[in-house]
Amino acid sequence: MTSGGTSHSGLLSRLQAPARSVWAKHDRDADGWLPLWRHMEDSAAVAGLLWDEWLPAGVRKLISEVLPGGETDGRRLVVWLAGVHDIGKATPAFSCQVDQLADVMRGAGLEMRSRQAMGPDRRLAPHGLAGQVLLTEWLEERYGWPARQCGQFAVAVGGHHGVPPESGQIKALYDHEELLRTPGRSNGVWRQTQTELLDACAGHFDVQDRLGSWKTVKLAQPAQVLLSAVVIVSDWIASNPDLFPYFPEGAARAGEERLVAAWRGLDLPAPWRADDPVGDAQELFGSRFGLPAGAKVRPVQEAAVELARAMEVPGLMVVEAPMGEGKTEAALAVAEIFAARSGAGGVFFALPTMATGNAMFPRLLEWLERLPGGGDSRRSVHLAHAKAALNEEFAGLLARGGRVAAVDVDAVVPASQPGGEGRVASGELVAHSWLRGRKKAMLASFVAGTVDQLLFAGLKSRHLALRHLAVAGKVVVIDEAHAYDTYMSLYLDRVLAWLGAYRVPVVVLSATLPAARRREMVEAYAGVTDAGTESVGAHGEYPLLTAVAPGGVPVVRCPEASARAVDVRVERLSDGLDVLADRLETELTDGGCALVVRNTVGRVLEAARVLRDRFGEDAVTVAHSCFVDVDRAAKDRDLLGRFGPPGRATGRPSGQHIVVASQVAEQSLDVDFDLLVSDLCPVDLLLQRMGRLHRHRRGENQEERPARLRTATCLLTGVDWQSDVPVPVRGSVAVYGGYALLRSAAVLGPHLDGGPTRPVRLPSDISPLVQSAYGEAPVGPPSWAGSFEEARVRFDRFRADQAERAAVFRLGDVGRPGRALFGWVAAGVGDADDTRTGRAQVRDSRESLEVVVVQRRSDGSLTTLSWLGPDRKGRRRGGLALPQDQAPAPFAARTAASCGLRLPMQFSYAETMDRAIAELEQLYVPAWQGKDSPWLSDQLILALDEDCQTRLAGFSLHYSPTDGLEVTRG
Repeated sequence: MTSGGTSHSGLLSRLQAPARSVWAKHDRDADGWLPLWRHMEDSAAVAGLLWDEWLPAGVRKLISEVLPGGETDGRRLVVWLAGVHDIGKATPAFSCQVDQLADVMRGAGLEMRSRQAMGPDRRLAPHGLAGQVLLTEWLEERYGWPARQCGQFAVAVGGHHGVPPESGQIKALYDHEELLRTPGRSNGVWRQTQTELLDACAGHFDVQDRLGSWKTVKLAQPAQVLLSAVVIVSDWIASNPDLFPYFPEGAARAGEERLVAAWRGLDLPAPWRADDPVGDAQELFGSRFGLPAGAKVRPVQEAAVELARAMEVPGLMVVEAPMGEGKTEAALAVAEIFAARSGAGGVFFALPTMATGNAMFPRLLEWLERLPGGGDSRRSVHLAHAKAALNEEFAGLLARGGRVAAVDVDAVVPASQPGGEGRVASGELVAHSWLRGRKKAMLASFVAGTVDQLLFAGLKSRHLALRHLAVAGKVVVIDEAHAYDTYMSLYLDRVLAWLGAYRVPVVVLSATLPAARRREMVEAYAGVTDAGTESVGAHGEYPLLTAVAPGGVPVVRCPEASARAVDVRVERLSDGLDVLADRLETELTDGGCALVVRNTVGRVLEAARVLRDRFGEDAVTVAHSCFVDVDRAAKDRDLLGRFGPPGRATGRPSGQHIVVASQVAEQSLDVDFDLLVSDLCPVDLLLQRMGRLHRHRRGENQEERPARLRTATCLLTGVDWQSDVPVPVRGSVAVYGGYALLRSAAVLGPHLDGGPTRPVRLPSDISPLVQSAYGEAPVGPPSWAGSFEEARVRFDRFRADQAERAAVFRLGDVGRPGRALFGWVAAGVGDADDTRTGRAQVRDSRESLEVVVVQRRSDGSLTTLSWLGPDRKGRRRGGLALPQDQAPAPFAARTAASCGLRLPMQFSYAETMDRAIAELEQLYVPAWQGKDSPWLSDQLILALDEDCQTRLAGFSLHYSPTDGLEVTRG
C-alpha cells in the first residue's frame, strides 16, 4: 500500500510557524482541532489509496488520458488536488471563526479581524471558492499559467463542497481581497503563508516538475467532474474524526501509521475487476444463470453476446425483444463483457419503479454469486430507492453470509464500531457504514434501483459530481425504456450524452421502441447525428439489436425470434360493469384465470365490487398502487405464487378466478393468465399487458387451460366504441392523453373483431404496431382526421410544455475540453435526494404525499396495523404498541415504517395538499423524532380508526388489506 507521501516529517518540515498555525478542523464539543497541514496530508494520502485500490480502471484511464505522463500523472494530479483542496482555509474569512485558534494564528503573525467585525461579507468567501482563487493566483504567479488554463484544475478545489463556483462569485471575491488577506503589514505574512503551503504541497506531492507540462493540457469536462468527485470523497473520509483523530490525541500517531489504521478501519470493498468470459454464449449463460439441462440460449441472447464481442469499443447496445425472451440475462452477460473491456468496476441496473427494482434485486444477487472470483473477494451491493431499507431481501443480506457486501441506504442500522464495518454477520458480509446515505450509497459496485437515480445525473443539484462518479465507473443497464415519457426522456438523453462522454458502456432494454425514440438515444450517446439511424427498425425488423460506440456509427443486428409465438385475438368490449361481468361469466364457465387491467385505481375498485357480487369474494383479487408497502409486497408474492411459471407457482386456482389490477400488472411480475381484459392504453403498454396472456406453455397446445380459453384473447374496453370516433373514458385520457389512445385504437383497428385470421401475432406484430402508433403517417379511417388533428395539437402543446419545464433544471451539454466547470449546476435545485420532491423533478409528476399508516384504538393508543402477518423469522408484527411518550421499540418502529403509503392524486393539488399536511401534523409525536427513532422521525403519520377509516382534507378514507385505499369525497 502506497500513501502518496504522508511521513510526519513531510509537509510540516517544509513550513514556518505561521503556516503551521493555520487550522482546518475544530470539534466544539471535544475542543479537538486539526491543523491544515495535517488535513492536507490526510486528504492526499486517502486520494492516493482511492486511486490505487478503489477507483475502477476506466475512471483512472479517463482522468489520465490527456496527461503527458499517463496514469502516473493522473495519480499525482488526484493526490495534489486532494492535498490543496482546503487551501482556502488559510484566509482571514475562515480562520476568524474559532477565537482560540484564531488567537494562535495571530500570535504567529497572521492578523485578522474578529468574525463579528468581518460581518456579512464573509459569505462572499466560502473556503472552497477562496481556495480556487488562491490556487489560480499561485499557478499564474509561480508557474506562468494563463488564467483561462487554471480554471479546469482549480475548479476541483472550488467545487469540493458540491457546487462549482459561478463566474460572478469569483469576481465578487476578487473585489474583496481583505477576505483573502488582511490589509496592511500582515498582508505579506498571509501571502507568504499561502504560497508556502502551496509550494510545500507541490514538492511533497511530487507535482512541481509536472506543472510545467500540465500548463498546456485541456482537461475534458468529464475528467474535471471525476477529479472533483474524488476530491470530495477524499475530503469526506479524511474529515471523519473516528478514522483521522483530531489533535491533541491525533498528534501522537505518525502520518503513515495514522493512514494505515484509518484505511484498515474504513475497509472499502474493492471494485469489480471483470475478466473477459471465455466460451460461447451457451457456456456463458449456463454458468451464470443455471440453465436447466438441455435448455438452449435464445437467439437474441446469443446475438447480444456476439455483438458485444464484435464491438471494437464498448458502447451503447439497445436490445429490443419480446417479453419473456431473457433480455435481463442478456444484459448481464453483455455487462460482463463490456466491464472486462472497458475497466468498469460494477453495474447499475435502472428500472422504472420501486416494485421492478425490488423484483430485479434478487436476480442481481443470484448473478453475482455465480460470477467468477476469489473466495476472499467482496462485492458491495445496494438497492437504490427511497424505501430500500425496508426491503426484506436487502435487509436479509445483513444477516446471512456470502461474498456480497450490502451497502445500507440510511444510517438506521447502527454501526458496530465508529467508522468500521457496521453490522458484520461473517468475514465476507459487510453493511458498510461509510457508504451509507443517499449521496454515497450509489458508489457501491453493484446497484439495482429506480431510474430516478440515473436521471438525477442529469439534474443540476448539489454534489452532482458524486452521482457522475457513481455511474462513470459502471456498466449501466436501463430496463423498460419504453416506459419513460417525453419529460423523463429529455433527462435520459442528457444523461446518455454524458455517459457517452465518460465512455460508460450502456445496455438499453425494451420490448420495442418507436424508431424516433431509438434514434434519439443512439445519437445522444454517440454525440453525433447520423441519418442512418432514421430508418433503423422503422419497417418492422424485430427482434432488433442496435449498437454504437461513442462518436461512432450504429451497427444493427436482426436475430431470429425464438420459436415461442402467441396469436392473440383482440375484441371490442363495451364499457359497462354488467357487460364485463356477463362476458367473464361466459368465458369462465369451465374455470380459468382472467386478468382485468384498468387505467385508474377508481376503475379497479368499481370493477372489483361488481365482480365480487357476481363471482364471490374469494374469486376476485385486487392489485394496484394504493396499498401500504408491506401489503403491496405481500400482494406481489401472492400473485407470483398463484399465477407464476409452472413448476414454481404452486397455488394456481382450479376454478374461476379474476385479478383486477392497475398498471402494476404491466411490469416486473412473471404471471400468466388465460384471458385478458384491458382498458385501451398506448399500444406498447397494451402489448406489455398481452405479455401476461398465455405467457407460459400449459400442456401441449395449451390443453391444460379451459377449452374456451386455449386461444389467447384480449377484450379491449374503457372506450365508447359506438361513437363515430372511439371515445376513451376520462380517466384513461387523464393518464395517457387522447392522442396516444386514438392512435392506439387506429393501429389496432385491423385486428379488432377480425376473427382467427386477424389476430395480433406476438412477437412479429409488436414492432409494426409500435412503429405505426408512434410514427407520423396518418392512421385510422379518414373520418377520424378531425379528431386526430385536435388531439395532436393538444399533444404537441403538452410535449412542448414538458420540454420547456425539463430544461429549467436539466444539466447542460458536455462542454469543450479545457472549459472549466464554472457554473456547472448554477440555478439548480440544491440538494436532490430520492424523496418525493426529488422524484417529481425528473418525472414531471406532481409532488405526492407519503404517509406511514398506523391504527388508533378507542382509548387513543397507537399500534401497527392489526392484520399484519409475522415476518420471516416468525415475529408478530400486527397490533404492536407504538407508545407516544417514548420512542417505540426498534422492531415495532420498523414495522410501522414498512406501512408507508403514497396518497393518490387527489392529495397532490396545492390547496388540498396544504390542508392534508396541516391535519396530518396534528399527530406530531415528539418522542418519535430525532436519532432515537430513525424509522419514524420526520414521517407524516396517518392514523386509521379500528374500522380502518379516517377523514383527511375533506375526503373519506377507507383501507383494507384486500382492496387497499379507497378515497371518496365528503
